[in-house]
Amino acid sequence: MPTAAYNDIADWYHNEFLSEPANADVADRDPIGTDRALRDLLGTGRGICLEVGCGTGVHATRTGALGWTPIGVDVSAGMLRYARGRLPIAQGNALRLPIRDDSVPAVIAMMVHTDMPAYPDVLHEIARVLQPGGVFVHVGVHPCFCGGFADRTDPAATVIRPGYRDGHWTKESWTTAGVRNKVGASHWPLSSLLGAFLDAGLEFERFAEGGEPTPITLSIKTRKPQ
Repeated sequence: MPTAAYNDIADWYHNEFLSEPANADVADRDPIGTDRALRDLLGTGRGICLEVGCGTGVHATRTGALGWTPIGVDVSAGMLRYARGRLPIAQGNALRLPIRDDSVPAVIAMMVHTDMPAYPDVLHEIARVLQPGGVFVHVGVHPCFCGGFADRTDPAATVIRPGYRDGHWTKESWTTAGVRNKVGASHWPLSSLLGAFLDAGLEFERFAEGGEPTPITLSIKTRKPQ
């Protein structure tokens, strides 16, 4: 089992990073559009929906509300402590999912691809476990506007500095309030990221961007060919 960076910050992640202000209104509860992307791209369905890198399981309720049966896999025992009770879970490596070939109709990965230095290989593993015709939804930070090269200090104007074309792992961040400066993150330029989906044999169906005024998330719906 590889080292799970989130073990050391699991309590902070659950109790502080994911905490919602007591006075938050409905409009503030999906500020970067992750819930909307999951709803619009995954859509309603039946059967198992595997979440790769499920973390604390916060997306299980939304997945279940769409009719799916959520199950989760994550490498971090610390994060999975908070996922228990939200969905069935297994501790496992995304590069070796404890799932049979061609066995699940849907897979999602929610804001985790930068946590996985071998994400292109993870996509191959996702394609392996998907049923023919099955759907995979990726919701992740936008590679063009988020990363060590992107200064988002001014909410009205993201400044893109040199470094976008350099695919690498870094802890460089414009803020100390997020995850990147604590556990680091991997970066793929847009062309490399999209190419990894094609290399895994997944077919693109739809795209969505979330966050204002500059996109923070890029979401992708793909399907395994019949």
